[in-house]
Amino acid sequence: MTRAGLTTLFLLFTSAALATPLFADEPAPEQSDPLAPSSEAAPDPAAEEAPEAATPEAATSTEDIPPANAPPKEEGPWRLTDHLPDWFHVEGSFRARYAYVTNALRSGVRGDNRAISLRTTILLELRGDPFGVPLRAGFELEDSRLYADDSNLALSTGMVNAVEPLQAYLRWDLGSVLPGEGFVRAGRLTADFGSRRLVARNRFRNTINAFTGIEAEYEDSSGVRLHGLFASPIQRLPGKRDDLDDNKIRTDREHEQVLFWGLLIATPPNEDTGIEAESYFFGLHEDDASDRATRDRELYTFGNRAFRKKARGELDFELEWVYQFGRSRRGTGAGPLLDHSAYFAHLALGYTFDHDWKPRLILQYDYASGDRNANDGDNNQFDTLFGARRFEFGATGIFGPIARGNISTPGLRFEVYPLADVRLDFLYRAYWLANQRDAFTAAGVQDPTGMSGNFVGHLLEFRGRWEIVPKNVRLEAGMAALIRGRFARRAPGANAGEHLMTYAHLAFSF
Repeated sequence: MTRAGLTTLFLLFTSAALATPLFADEPAPEQSDPLAPSSEAAPDPAAEEAPEAATPEAATSTEDIPPANAPPKEEGPWRLTDHLPDWFHVEGSFRARYAYVTNALRSGVRGDNRAISLRTTILLELRGDPFGVPLRAGFELEDSRLYADDSNLALSTGMVNAVEPLQAYLRWDLGSVLPGEGFVRAGRLTADFGSRRLVARNRFRNTINAFTGIEAEYEDSSGVRLHGLFASPIQRLPGKRDDLDDNKIRTDREHEQVLFWGLLIATPPNEDTGIEAESYFFGLHEDDASDRATRDRELYTFGNRAFRKKARGELDFELEWVYQFGRSRRGTGAGPLLDHSAYFAHLALGYTFDHDWKPRLILQYDYASGDRNANDGDNNQFDTLFGARRFEFGATGIFGPIARGNISTPGLRFEVYPLADVRLDFLYRAYWLANQRDAFTAAGVQDPTGMSGNFVGHLLEFRGRWEIVPKNVRLEAGMAALIRGRFARRAPGANAGEHLMTYAHLAFSF
């Protein structure tokens, strides 16, 4: 795409995003690069992670919303910014995690893996209203490092990104000029969109996706909301194994050959049913640069989502379907450019029991298409773009063999609060390949003959979280096991033995 074309798209997008009065009466291998193929889909957690710096407003996924019946807190969390002048806002987080994995289900990885990961974020914002215009200037620093890792660990920039300017932006609040509420931000940004399955600020993963561009959001008096983004995704650096192993500091960069844009429209809860709805459309355009090869993706992703939030003694649900089309290559080499046609669907049905422990049961099903035929000139594998997956597919980090591509997976989740500040989660999912000749994407394991079958196995996970100091200090620990099915036992490159993970982390927010 030419510079003139990008400029035209930018002007059209900005005009559409700001013309909100027209709608008056409206959050693996680890993905080493936000521009990487979907076979290395970005792992990510639920918004159940301890609060962190600059986290956007909570997403509306039924998995991301705090329970409607969560125990009330007599006092809010301690925040440093409460003791500073109103014009100077500071918030941040620190997390230390230890994880141990036996027999990782990843192509080319043998034996056990272990690692200590540290992530620190700090956000500084100057707030004021010069000339009567409410403005903010924000800067956020991220420091993500990995220590004590094994030499056979598949290191990536999904794990390491030392001393990185994660955000640097100017923000203009629209409430001073429009009847509703909203903002426009420009600069380097992080963002959550809708369910966070396609665009997310990472929470469980040790590094965070970012963009350089412009973001706008507006909600009118009726509750209709518009959310738009026009930006270049950030390529995390460094990319070499030795540099990652040394936690080398190198500033990330964006590429003018890569453009991502999107617009989401959301409606408020229906007065009678409580059902909310969203529609969105995303575009990703990339071309090779002299120093970086891409898959030359030109993808358009259209989706709809309807949901009802959880509430005690009531059924809640979420339904999301996505269609994706355009063109792409299978890899970053010089292979043929293929027609891209793929789709994804998610269905969840939950119920929160009217009990002091607030037990909640959720039935889930996810389907993400795989490539039907490697020789038919089409690519049918769903690309999850810049989305999160921890909240649906279990622990990620150095484990996370499951991504939102080429899967058919029913599941069951149970959560309970035995104490006011203690939450326990139990997850079960069974995994089949949507197409048995295509790859099990995040693990990079594939049998092109299809002779290994399509049943990957059973995933079991237990997780416990204790708010030692509510919303300030959290301890979390978990165990996960992938019990191998026929495909995981027989596919070329699959690791022998059962795949187990244990982890624990301590997180601070201030």
